[in-house]
Amino acid sequence: MRKESAARQGSVRTVNYRRRRRLTNFFVHLMLILASLAILFPLLWTVRTSLVHRVLAYQMPPPLFFRPTLDNYLKIFQEEPYQLYFLNSLIVATVSTLFCLIVGAPAAYSYARFKTGGNALRLSMLGTQMLPAVILVIPFFLIYNFIGLFNSRVGLILAYVTFNIPFVVWILIGFFQTIPRELEESAIVDGCSPFSAFVRIILPVTLPGLLSAGIYSFVLSWNEFLFSLILTGKQSRTLPVAVSGLITQQGVQIGAVSAAIVVILIPMVLLYFGLRSFLLKGMVAGALKD
Repeated sequence: MRKESAARQGSVRTVNYRRRRRLTNFFVHLMLILASLAILFPLLWTVRTSLVHRVLAYQMPPPLFFRPTLDNYLKIFQEEPYQLYFLNSLIVATVSTLFCLIVGAPAAYSYARFKTGGNALRLSMLGTQMLPAVILVIPFFLIYNFIGLFNSRVGLILAYVTFNIPFVVWILIGFFQTIPRELEESAIVDGCSPFSAFVRIILPVTLPGLLSAGIYSFVLSWNEFLFSLILTGKQSRTLPVAVSGLITQQGVQIGAVSAAIVVILIPMVLLYFGLRSFLLKGMVAGALKD
């Protein structure tokens, strides 16, 4: 009898545990779904608005069923030179990111291995970024207007490199500090110079870190608005500034704005899905063989 009662109690406890576990999983998944919808719904609604007719975009309540159209995309590419704005953003973000990596990788390696400048230099790199951007944009405008870099891609690239290098260096320092010194010592013993060991051994190992820092720098440059607004003109304007031009005295062209936002989001989405698996694999890959 005692054994049977103990077995029944054990089975009841097992059933109760499974019910509590299922109930907990249900609420956890429900919260995750709601949080995901809160993040994705504005993006999905923007895509939806970009595909409706410009008249339906203002209709309240908004129609749930409609015939998709590309009129808003045709508007921004035919009535405005958005292909030029897209090219400007792509060139500025890509070139500034490459410069940041070329300069930031050796600087981060120097600090990680030799403590160049000490902690004061490391903190001052981020300390320079604590100033409001509006305080710095006016001196940039005056200098660029004097030396002839106003309304040029080169001037905007130099401005972005100046502000993004500290973040790139800060990110890469952590990656270089995780690399064992035995890799460099083995390469030097095999005949490599310190610079050759850095280029041939250290950089390939830290490729995931370089990609992470590069993506961060690219996103900062791609989304930047204030400096692009002040330092560029019609020919060097980037996408964020071009979108603000759709807000006129006649009102907000909501359909065209949504289409322009989708155009801005496309490179970010492609960049994420294109490098996601490589970054995850690279982060867990071992640097030393057993």
